[in-house]
Amino acid sequence: MAESVKTKGDAVAPLGGYSRLAEPLKVALPGAAKKLATLGLETVGDLLGHYPRRYVEPNRQMLIEQLTIGEHVSVFGEVQNAEIVPNRSGGYRLVAMIKDGASLLQLTFFGKYFKNLEWRLAALQKGERGVFSGKVGAYQNQLQLVHPVYAILGGEAVNELDVRLAPDNLISIYPANEKIETWKIQKAIKTVLDTLTENDVPDILPPALRQQFGIKLSRLAALRLIHSPATKDDVEQAQKRLGLDEAFILQVALVQRKLLYASHQGVARVLNGTDSLLHKFDAHLPFSLTVGQREIGQVISAELSSTVPMQRLLVGEVGSGKTVIALRAMLQVVAAGGQAVLLAPTEVLAQQHLRSITALLGELAESSLTQTAFVDVALLTGSTPTSARREILRDTLIGKTNILVGTHALLEDNVQFHDLGLVVVDEQHRFGVEQREKLKSKGKWPHLLVMTATPIPRTIAMTIFGDLDTSELKELPRGRQQIDTFVVPEYKRNWVERTWQRVAEEVALGHRVFVVCPRIEETTNTPDSEKRIPHTVAAVAEQLSEMPALKGLKIAELHGQMRPADKEAIMAQFRSGETQILISTTVIEVGVDIPEATVMVIMDADLFGMSQLHQLRGRIGRGAAKGLCLLFSKAEPGSIGDQRVQMLAATTDGFKISNEDLALRAEGDVLGTNQAGRASSLKLLRVTDDAELITGARAAATELLTADPDLASHPELAAAVAALDPTHKEFLAKG
Repeated sequence: MAESVKTKGDAVAPLGGYSRLAEPLKVALPGAAKKLATLGLETVGDLLGHYPRRYVEPNRQMLIEQLTIGEHVSVFGEVQNAEIVPNRSGGYRLVAMIKDGASLLQLTFFGKYFKNLEWRLAALQKGERGVFSGKVGAYQNQLQLVHPVYAILGGEAVNELDVRLAPDNLISIYPANEKIETWKIQKAIKTVLDTLTENDVPDILPPALRQQFGIKLSRLAALRLIHSPATKDDVEQAQKRLGLDEAFILQVALVQRKLLYASHQGVARVLNGTDSLLHKFDAHLPFSLTVGQREIGQVISAELSSTVPMQRLLVGEVGSGKTVIALRAMLQVVAAGGQAVLLAPTEVLAQQHLRSITALLGELAESSLTQTAFVDVALLTGSTPTSARREILRDTLIGKTNILVGTHALLEDNVQFHDLGLVVVDEQHRFGVEQREKLKSKGKWPHLLVMTATPIPRTIAMTIFGDLDTSELKELPRGRQQIDTFVVPEYKRNWVERTWQRVAEEVALGHRVFVVCPRIEETTNTPDSEKRIPHTVAAVAEQLSEMPALKGLKIAELHGQMRPADKEAIMAQFRSGETQILISTTVIEVGVDIPEATVMVIMDADLFGMSQLHQLRGRIGRGAAKGLCLLFSKAEPGSIGDQRVQMLAATTDGFKISNEDLALRAEGDVLGTNQAGRASSLKLLRVTDDAELITGARAAATELLTADPDLASHPELAAAVAALDPTHKEFLAKG
């Protein structure tokens, strides 16, 4: 089997913007700068922070059979044979076969004349070993690389590049593209590293932090080891040192941001008396708040009553009652004369929030002949008609509308508030820091409440949302029903047939059914390398409409490419029961609250992440009847996809699921889309493995910034933080 030592990340981000590290590559490496720029590498610091994707051990083999057509790869192998043969259409081609110990890969080079290929033939002699880099293709059922760039291991064999690989050292393989190969990146890094001194790469770690983790390597020594290691131990030492640097810089940025916002003077929104709007709301609720809702509500109420702007992250399981907590906070602000805004990532979720809020408020949001509503709630989205939009903008500006719910439309410059006191952001991982900052800028240092239904382990919260205080809402409100989850292997036809029979039985009881597919419709440009074609909304809808067990049932389709009005109409029909089966993409992942929905069938469930599956599952079991989630899977037993669906079937504990999901894939995947337009800041750091580093870095950052909040005495660190966040608005992306 292929043996390689993988780094903990391969994203690109600058190490710092100071001294030699700030030098533009067009000055340091004028010949290679343009091609390096295609990887986002602009400075010497960028280049040195472009860590190897993995390390190949020359004496261990990689599996060629795992290559994917269309992927740009670097393969280690031994030449089996090579020959130059004429082409039928004229000219010649050199065909060589390399072997990785188990599989064969063909190398093909074309030339107009025989002599054009002779020097390659001299290099690619039987028994020669090397690394071959190029784009994977196929010819006559044989995987091949056409015109690969290569470097032969040791000896005097001719190399296409001026590269010699030490036979006993690890071979660094870099993230590359078609413009610049891994070898040229390696050469560029070596050229720069050879010119640097310790003074060029200042050490930013506090001595106490280095001592705490037993760090002896200087930063420059760690950079040399990570790019040119002889052993796995070299890689591990370098990763630990540079990972701590990364954790410290990131935590300094986050703590600095938190302290900066807390230093501003906001407006205290004090809870007034026992007859306040909030107390009227509590008395009106048809259910009792849970212990967790009350405790977190008290914390939030106290923070709203302070002039220090609240910055709080509320993490709650799907259906745990986060909306009630957020609404109580909004009512406290409204009762104190302010306004609140709730930002949601989709129109479906925004509309659901509007329905939930108005239903919870009841008569408090209703006007009559004798009195006006205590609370005026409005919805603003991209599809709001012009006339209604004009009225909402006016009412918000003069303060008549005191709770405004919406999507990205809220971020537009013409949305202005009379007295914005609270910003609520739902499903924060769908937004960037810059977007939440823009919304906050519409008020005078308003309080901030961020919500997410993705269970977040403590180390993730500390790393991704480190500028926020965190509250966890783990208990579910009374009335939430148990959800049974089962895996349905698609090769078991009787299980599949029973699934649709069960769907018909649930509908006969007056219930609704979700069927989720990963795609809308089949695409004509599916890669040859894709081993299977995922289920699509269109195909499954057609299949179910022809199924005898479901005859007479109303089936509808829903996906993100539909017009908002059409989506709302379809959801209304499903909510009313006119439609019994809704086949959709993950557009229903959040914000859909239909108590009659009891069954969730997820097609190709093994292609989804566990946290996303858990979110989808949370759409059912929200009424009086127990929920049933059926995970269709084509995954091989024991594969990662199979592990995901089996874990989901085994537990409904979202925090346990999130931790397991992190163990199987990257943090950014679990948390969702990128927060910023830059590459991930988490290059070496992994929050599941490096909790101790993160905690230590957090403590050190807090101590340092307490004494020097502006980093006036730490210019190198200040420059590193600035390089991490050049806009001073976004701190990291989760990708």
